[in-house]
Amino acid sequence: MLEQAVQVVARIVARSGKEDELRTLLRGLIEPTRREPGCVTYELLQNTTDPTDFTFVEEWSSGADLDAHLQSAHLRNARSRLPELTVADPDIRRYTVVG
Repeated sequence: MLEQAVQVVARIVARSGKEDELRTLLRGLIEPTRREPGCVTYELLQNTTDPTDFTFVEEWSSGADLDAHLQSAHLRNARSRLPELTVADPDIRRYTVVG
């Protein structure tokens, strides 16, 4: 049986005054992540009414591909900088399509 694709919504909230620095850090993840095996979609959004609110919308071919992404060097490096730039740990949610 083929493993079902995994959808991810990852919300990251910047500390006030750190929005530009966080945006630059997060944008740096886009190209290397899109080249990873199993990455179907990887988009970064910024809330139009709350500039501290960033969200990645992702699709991965499998949970294993997502798990490999979470261990990638570029993501680990970015996560090491998040405590100084964000108000809390990222809220990362995994979903599967049900309809």
